[in-house]
Amino acid sequence: MKPFLRQQLARYADRLGELEFLLSRPDIMADMTQFLKLSREHTDVAAVAGRWLRYQQRETDLAGAQEMLCDADMAALAQEEIDAANAELAQLEAELQRMLLPKDPDDVRPALVEIRAGTGGDESALFAADLARMYLRYADRKGWKHEIISESASELGGYKEVVLRIEGPSSAAAGDSGVYGALKFESGGHRVQRVPVTETQGRIHTSAATVAVLAEPDEAQAIQINPNDLRIDTYRASGAGGQHINKTDSAVRITHLPTGIVAECQDGRSQHSNKAQALRVLTARIHEKDRSERAAKDAAERKSLVGSGDRSDRIRTYNFPQGRLTDHRINLTLYKLLAIMEGDLDDVVQALQAHEAAEQLAALELKA
Repeated sequence: MKPFLRQQLARYADRLGELEFLLSRPDIMADMTQFLKLSREHTDVAAVAGRWLRYQQRETDLAGAQEMLCDADMAALAQEEIDAANAELAQLEAELQRMLLPKDPDDVRPALVEIRAGTGGDESALFAADLARMYLRYADRKGWKHEIISESASELGGYKEVVLRIEGPSSAAAGDSGVYGALKFESGGHRVQRVPVTETQGRIHTSAATVAVLAEPDEAQAIQINPNDLRIDTYRASGAGGQHINKTDSAVRITHLPTGIVAECQDGRSQHSNKAQALRVLTARIHEKDRSERAAKDAAERKSLVGSGDRSDRIRTYNFPQGRLTDHRINLTLYKLLAIMEGDLDDVVQALQAHEAAEQLAALELKA
């Protein structure tokens, strides 16, 4: 284990003692807000300190077993213990590295996935629909709930724009980063190379769509928007939906005046439901603006685009003739495109998460 990691872990052991002292003080116990805050920190710190203690114990076991190798009668048993200790130490080190990484509190939040057709006309809109289907299939595989918040369909059955909401369990399982934590790396430009259904000569075309993944803020963050900063316009919904929608001003457009950010919804059958949906999207977009500004600073410091959410970047190419997906940020190439389009995104998501973890660990080492 690297020396800087040992230094970080030693601090957790010290902090655990401090927290146990603080939680025993009557004044802290009387202040429920402070007590709960310190209790949550104690839970996190104790988990790291416990694994670090186990790591140190196994190091001692390993040293003892290595000394026993000199004894011919004990050599076989000692070698078994050495192999077991080395295997557990490697596992513990990987766990401790993950536990030391900065945690994004939004990772466990539901995600809003906005997909927009780009260059390429009808083919781009069809590709946008394929991406939406891919994310929904992925959500199904993970057991996540999902819904379409708003959509603007194209003539051939694609999407000019579609917004999905995907929600997982209230708390992420061990080893599971949560919905936003899994999908946040999808933000950016997605390029497709294939023969469009509208192509009569069999020529390969290139088109694009953009994806923006937003963490849905919790209710406390939503309440913080000043109603006086909002302009709410209603208008008559267009497109499919029946006579009821077309004859009432049920569609809602909300503008956040300080930032100029706009969200609208017309898919619901009532103005009230459309307003609630539009406000949810607006809040997420405002929250994402703040996140993007912070991410831009982090990217400049770490010289990494992973997780920056810069929508102008071409992050990925889907090459159908070759059955190939390439993620340009980490030079990842997979020849299982059809499976990926059916929602088999685990290899892509895990590779991006591993790359981000390596970048974060490198940043920790620089600061140590």
